[in-house]
Amino acid sequence: MSAARSVAAAAALLGVTAVAFGDERAIPSPDAGKNAFLDVARVLQSPRCMNCHPAGDAPLQGDRSQPHAMNITRASVVAGLVCATCHQESNSEAVGVAGGPPGAPRWGLPAKDMPLVFQGKTPSELCEQMKDPERNGHKDAQALMEHVDHDPLVLWGWQPGGKRTLPPLSHDAFVSAWRTWTAADRVCP
Repeated sequence: MSAARSVAAAAALLGVTAVAFGDERAIPSPDAGKNAFLDVARVLQSPRCMNCHPAGDAPLQGDRSQPHAMNITRASVVAGLVCATCHQESNSEAVGVAGGPPGAPRWGLPAKDMPLVFQGKTPSELCEQMKDPERNGHKDAQALMEHVDHDPLVLWGWQPGGKRTLPPLSHDAFVSAWRTWTAADRVCP
């Protein structure tokens, strides 16, 4: 068997659809991309993400995604009560207040005109939303990758403080799944 055929056979076994001979980069198969997005969706729909991406106008809180205890809604922000009133730049434990409000830079709900709802959506619906700049915060694939990899508010999900649970994947595994999905041309499950 030629070297090119050996590489192609190995690629097929590994779930990739194309490998250029001499090129170590592989394009994940559509199935690998779909499976990667299923992992992404598990994180997006965990309380650490979904609580600020609810189906309605009120944030959720806690691991059971209960309505916000202070009856906060997007209308509260319009009335002048911004999330940063209670949610500072870091978790309350950083200033010696155990069990107080969590915090990270730019804490708050997405804008009302682009709510980025994660709650109650199927993985396929989430996937289509993430691909659509008119529904994902006007981000292209590269900007989304940067957001999930480096944004301090996203990173907070893996350092939530208090007794809050972590997302179902490590941040590295989440970013890896996101990269695989992106490399597979953002195919949806």
